Amino acid sequence: MHQFIKDLKSTPIFWLGVFVPIVLILHWTHGASETAMFVLSLLAIIPLAGFLSHATEGVAAKTGDTVGGLLNATLGNLTELAIFITALHQGLIDLVKASIAGAVVTNSLFMLGSALLIGGLKFRVQNYNKLNAFIQSSLLFIVCIALMVPTIVAKVSVGESTVRVGKISFGIAILLLVIYLLGLLFSLKTHADFFKSEETESVDEHVWPVNISVVVLIISAVCIAIVSEIFVDGVQGAATKMGLSQAFVGFVIIPIVGAAAEMMAAFSAARKNKLDISVGIAMGSSVQIALFVAPLMVILSYFIAPAPMDLSFKGGLIFMLLFATLTVALTSNQGKSTWYLGVLLIAVYSIFGITLFFMD
Repeated sequence: MHQFIKDLKSTPIFWLGVFVPIVLILHWTHGASETAMFVLSLLAIIPLAGFLSHATEGVAAKTGDTVGGLLNATLGNLTELAIFITALHQGLIDLVKASIAGAVVTNSLFMLGSALLIGGLKFRVQNYNKLNAFIQSSLLFIVCIALMVPTIVAKVSVGESTVRVGKISFGIAILLLVIYLLGLLFSLKTHADFFKSEETESVDEHVWPVNISVVVLIISAVCIAIVSEIFVDGVQGAATKMGLSQAFVGFVIIPIVGAAAEMMAAFSAARKNKLDISVGIAMGSSVQIALFVAPLMVILSYFIAPAPMDLSFKGGLIFMLLFATLTVALTSNQGKSTWYLGVLLIAVYSIFGITLFFMD
């Protein structure tokens, strides 16, 4: 309990938790506009993601490496998952696709690039496990191939192309889930030594007691589900009033808000010269979104969405995913980093963001 109270006082992201009851009250009393609810719900999601992340670490610390790693992998992107499911249920399939692509690109370019920049400004050269980075970037490249195939089929096919693309997407989704599960077996069991840190120094852990973590985990998950529904309800109207395209909201805003807690952890680790942790968080989150969340959305769409979702992404999103993957693969293959590599990753991400901001 002492550590929990201490973290509440010392962690600024938790202070935003005051927006959670504000959003709920305004939603139930209809006391704010769509734009206000859109902004407030974004601010409310950030601390909820932080609570969820810390609670997951607290539970995982008591369950052993294998179960703990599986728990972290499963719940690591629960915030984005809740938003995606809500949007899918309301038929906002284009928003879901843009958010999936944006989450992968944001984590692999913006989060990783910012971590490299922050760490590089304090340490001249930082080392990390290049084998881990290579495996993660290889998985992202496989995902690019998996998404490009149905996209190309959708562009060149005629007649029953929608049905054909749907079947292809469903089959690829199953395959991606199998690859994800085998990846967990590979990284947590058979070849766990491949993913060990280059640093011999142990990582400082300030985890919450397991009973508090479980309670916080449940409350955070419920609140995230409610606030996500409020956010999705107002996203279209608010984005239009604010002059933002749905693609920009999905690709940039939702991934940054959903990954805010993970970003803070990655940046903090980089400042402590624990770059392996930063690389693991950034690239691991990207891989999880691509191999687990994306195919799961395809499967769930057959049960909760007005129409099934396929893996045919708009051409621009596919190329952004491909170029992001190639950029990460080219800049992370040495096992060494400087601040300038971070600048390069952020620059590529900024190009994508600027493009989507000025597109309808």
